[in-house]
Amino acid sequence: MIDAILSAVPVYGLWIVAGATFLSCLAVPIPSSLVMLTAGAFVAAGDLAAVPVVALAWVGAVLGDQAGYLLGREGGRAAGRLTRGRKATQLLDRARRFSDRHGGPGIFFSRWLVSPLGPYMNLVSGAAHMSWPRFVLWGAAGEAVWVLGYVGLGYGFSGSIAAVAQVAGNLSGALAAGAVAIGLGLWLRSVLRHEKHGHAHGSRHRGDRLP
Repeated sequence: MIDAILSAVPVYGLWIVAGATFLSCLAVPIPSSLVMLTAGAFVAAGDLAAVPVVALAWVGAVLGDQAGYLLGREGGRAAGRLTRGRKATQLLDRARRFSDRHGGPGIFFSRWLVSPLGPYMNLVSGAAHMSWPRFVLWGAAGEAVWVLGYVGLGYGFSGSIAAVAQVAGNLSGALAAGAVAIGLGLWLRSVLRHEKHGHAHGSRHRGDRLP
């Protein structure tokens, strides 16, 4: 499937790139990052124009985010199908914790720094009724970083696309796991502090009642 998609990039070009970024934001298993890397390589070779590639990839990603947001906001069977399975459920739970911890900036970073959480952040943001203008602002800015980063990497390393894709994918997964671990650590520290404060407060009250 991946080979078929990549072979279609020089033929259908811009529409393949836009479609890939759109679908990836809905948790459809499309190798959108690899498609953008490949498109960047074709830009370097002069077969595609840089501005339309970047523009349509960004528009596709932003529209995909809006579709995910609306699915989360309205609920329904479509959103349920996107989160079916153990892995999807785990990613959705991580996205909720990441969103609770970081809010708007979390939307921004989930577009590119911890991109595996991105589609699920869309659903979480919609379900939580996050302000739509705020969601659009943070999401569009993050998608710009994502698109420019991958198309730029493809342009700069057009002779080593497979190696760059593997490094980028491994780094993104590691960062997502690290972000979740940090979030859980901060949450646990907050809980422990709260319990410690509660115990100290209770001890003072018991001391006041002693004769």
